[in-house]
Amino acid sequence: MADLLAYDEFGLFHENAAEFGLTYDAPPSVRRQEVALPDGRALSALLWGDGPPELVLIHGGAQNAHTWDTVALALGRPLLAIDLPGHGHSGDVSPLGTGRLRADSLAEDVAVAIAALAPDAAAVVGMSLGGMTAMCLADRYPDLVRRLALVDVTPGVTAAKAKAITDFVNGPATFADFDAILARTVQHNPTRSVSSLRRGILHNAVQQPDGSWVWRHRRFTPAATASTAEARPDYGPLWDRLGSVRMPVLLVRGMQPQSVVDDPDEDEFRRRLPDAVVARVAEAGHSVQGDTPLELAGLIEQFAPREG
Repeated sequence: MADLLAYDEFGLFHENAAEFGLTYDAPPSVRRQEVALPDGRALSALLWGDGPPELVLIHGGAQNAHTWDTVALALGRPLLAIDLPGHGHSGDVSPLGTGRLRADSLAEDVAVAIAALAPDAAAVVGMSLGGMTAMCLADRYPDLVRRLALVDVTPGVTAAKAKAITDFVNGPATFADFDAILARTVQHNPTRSVSSLRRGILHNAVQQPDGSWVWRHRRFTPAATASTAEARPDYGPLWDRLGSVRMPVLLVRGMQPQSVVDDPDEDEFRRRLPDAVVARVAEAGHSVQGDTPLELAGLIEQFAPREG
């Protein structure tokens, strides 16, 4: 058996704080919470703080709730960060999602968790696939979404725009050692520090007894074995649903080449939601929460300020 790399899920927050110059007097109050879904699966989440969650954060595809750690530390507010089905510590995706817009199926599961753990949250923040999920949630369950913040995603995303992400996720299924998985991750994330990517891997991958590493998240459906709808989901119909929401909406757009939002997407977003707010983050790519977490925290705070 190979030597296993030590990992403490709640023992790395001091690194997040140090990297971004945040005050760190003591470990934050964070705990894991599971919610039972109607079909017997379980959805896992991180509860930050000791009060009722004021915010809900939903990560992107192939990520997990820890992608928000630095943002959560900067905000310093009670919040709920969810592991989407098929990601992190949550159970698999619902088999009922086959043939449907995947975000619709995910939204059904997320609604159960929010209703149980954060029914009075002031805003739902969704990044990438989490943003698509949040759009479906806002359309179907507006009572759970008082404000909607979308991080680098619109219904204008296409397979071509997301190709670099899909190729990365559908890359090698296993890695011989930590150096191998780190090298591939660094290559895919040129805007991120190596230290932050190392933390991300520890949260998002599992070391096997032989020393190899595998991702925690479910791989995207390979095009060779998927139906056309599964391999290349068409998010275009979400434009109409997004345009019909009545809560305040914020779009945070990364401006580096890794972003999947382009100018026509932003124009369409503004046309559909003329009262919405658009914030451009110059130094961020697709992963705004990883590239510029303090700026994103500030935008969230301004969009959904603390009560009182």
